Order: sequence, then structure tokens, then C-alpha cells
Amino acid sequence: MDFEPTAEVAALRERILDFMDAEIYPAERELVEALDAEVGPGVPYPANLAAVRDKARADGLWNLFMPDERFGPGLKNWEYGLLCEEMGRSPLAAPMAFNCAAPDTGNMEILAEHGSAEQRERWLEPLLEGRIRSCFSMTEPEVSGSDPTLLQGRAVLDGDEWVIDAHKWYTSGAVGAELAIAMVVTDPDAPVYGRASMICVPTDTPGYEMVRPIPVMGHDKGPGHCEIRYTECRVPKENLLGERGAGFAIAQDRLGPGRIHHCMRAIGTAERAHEMMCRRANERHAFGGPLADKQFVQEDIAQSRMEIDQARLLTLYAAWKMDTEGKRAARQSISAIKIVAANMVMNVLDRAIQIHGSLGMTDDTPLAPMWRFSRMLRLADGPDEVHKMVLARRELNRWSKRAEAEASGEPLEPRHATRMV
Repeated sequence: MDFEPTAEVAALRERILDFMDAEIYPAERELVEALDAEVGPGVPYPANLAAVRDKARADGLWNLFMPDERFGPGLKNWEYGLLCEEMGRSPLAAPMAFNCAAPDTGNMEILAEHGSAEQRERWLEPLLEGRIRSCFSMTEPEVSGSDPTLLQGRAVLDGDEWVIDAHKWYTSGAVGAELAIAMVVTDPDAPVYGRASMICVPTDTPGYEMVRPIPVMGHDKGPGHCEIRYTECRVPKENLLGERGAGFAIAQDRLGPGRIHHCMRAIGTAERAHEMMCRRANERHAFGGPLADKQFVQEDIAQSRMEIDQARLLTLYAAWKMDTEGKRAARQSISAIKIVAANMVMNVLDRAIQIHGSLGMTDDTPLAPMWRFSRMLRLADGPDEVHKMVLARRELNRWSKRAEAEASGEPLEPRHATRMV
């Protein structure tokens, strides 16, 4: 493993940092406020953010997440991770500025990998060009979102059309989106992981109803996390994404890179919070000296530094393993980073808020908005508890198989157990 960036990646990173200094940080609050005020039907991006996006595209800082050279720069997952971290320093504005925001990134990846030529022309191309936005419609309020085998939404093939009836929520980015990719049951009698399929649904299709943007920690503006109803919603059978019954496999293809992106952005958020707490500690005086002289403040700063670097190395390792051995081989490390990074960023943000005192609770600094935004990472793409359960099961199974081989006298392969999985 060597995480020294190539000259190309190092140059891209510097250009992103320069762009952030020039275009994102000075207008960060105005960009976020415009997202809340202007996004709506037919308006995927507010005017000020659209202008910043035009500059990013003209500068070649566009679609950097796409590993397929037909659609992007063809960077490895760990290489893009280094760039994604810098975008995470402004998690609400920067990913959108570079056309690298979820859920569009995941939708573009699965359209590129599983979409038909017609689907790519109709939806992937305008997404890559930044002309439209999309949303992803999987979770349902009536069943546990952490167990997608419980999905109840159905799609029935009626002649040349799929007829969709489903109740979804947390359909992220639905406000202003032109396309929804819905995961619904198409084969209820099939084995549990072959029951669901992905279907592309234009949001102007009759029967597609946005019930409401769900208030998340008091926020219900912008692209939103929306409740959606599909009521006898008919789309052509050609709108099936990939193979019938392949919904779970496609979801895993979507989630692997997406979790890397989430974690690297969280590390970028934490780095910015750490920088802010250090500056505050050096500048703020109380009880006879700067906060930087107080032992408790020093402990918070040191602990945060260690946690950020540990999370970064584990995330880069997971990305490297995915690059070198594939998504399936990297499952264990991906689950680990999903837990570690999501908890790390909340710990660092909490310490930074504490060192800022009452100022940290306001929106006069980015800390409180970043805290509100980051809390969902412990639930999005699988809650901590599910990833811990999966991690434990795989570890126990690994050692159970080894014990069986030892008891039977079979040769062990490898002879000594691996230390990183």
C-alpha cells in the first residue's frame, strides 16, 4: 500500500483547495441559503451555485468520482478519496459545486455500470453534464430501513409497463430532481435477495407524488429527504435498470464506493473542525491565559488528531482493497470505516463546538450546521449496529472455519491467519 498521490492527483488536490478558497468559503453561507430558498420543481440548483458549478466544470474539476474513464478521470477509489476529503470541508456546498454530491454520484455509477444505452443517453448524460439532479427511493416508513429484505413496495409487469405501488421516505434529493431510481419488489416469491429490482421513474410520471420533505433536525428545505408515494405509477418496461431481480446486487455496487465517499467527506469535515478548534484555542483567552494552555483543551486537540488520522488510514485501506481485490473482498473493511468515520466526525465536531463555547452552538460558524449534517452518517447506508453485527458475524465465521480445519487436520490456507481483512 502506498498512498502517496500521483502528480495528477496532487495537482487536482491543489486546484480543488484553490477553488474552495476562491469560490466556496467566501460564499458558503449564501450558497447554502440559496439551496434552501430556490430549489424546487424544475430548479435543480440555485443561481449562485449554478454559477460556481459552471466555473468548476470549466476548470476541469468535474465528475472526479467516476472511476470509468468514459465518464470521468478514471481515478482509483483511494485517489478520489483524497480529493473527496477536501470537498468534505464544506459538506453542504462543495460536493454539489464539483458535481460529486450524493445521491447523484451513486445513481450515475449504477447507470454507467448497469444502464442500457437508452438509459445512459436519457439520464446519465444530463447528470454528468449537470443539467439535472436525481434521487434514490428505497427506504420505507412501515418497515425497518436497515433490513431491505423487508421492502413492501411492489412493481408488477403489465404488458409493456411496470406498475409501481410503494410508499417511500428518506428519498434524498427529491425536491428539484428529474429522475427517481426506485428499489421495489418485482418477484415476491423469489429467494429473498432476488426479489427486488431497480426501476427508473421520471418524477413527472402520473402516480409519482411527493408527499413532503421530511423535517430532519428541524430542516426541511433544499433538495430534501422526502416522503414519496407511487400509486399505480406506470413506466415503460425498458425503465428496468439492469436485470430483473438484481436490485440487491446493484444496491451493493452503489453502496461500496458511496460509503468511501461519505467517510472521506466526514474526515474533511473533521479536519476543518480540528483546524477551527486549534485556531480558537490559540486566540481565545480565559482564566489568565489562552485556552491552548488548558490541559483539557490540549487533550481534546490531541485526541481529535489521532482519531482523524486513524480514520483516514482505515478508509484509504478500504478503498485500496476495493481497487485491488474488488468490492466483495473489501466488505469487512468498508463496514469498519462506516462505523469509525461516522463516530469520529461527531466526536471531533462536539469537541470543536465545546471549545468555541456558546459561539459553537450558533450558525455563525460552520460547526453547528456540519454537526446537524453529519449526524445522519451513523444511519445512512446502514446504521452502526448493522455494520457491527456484520463485522462480528464475518469475524466469527472466519475463526469458526479455521477451527474446523484445525480439528480435521486439513492444511490451513493461509497457514497463518491474516491480520487485516
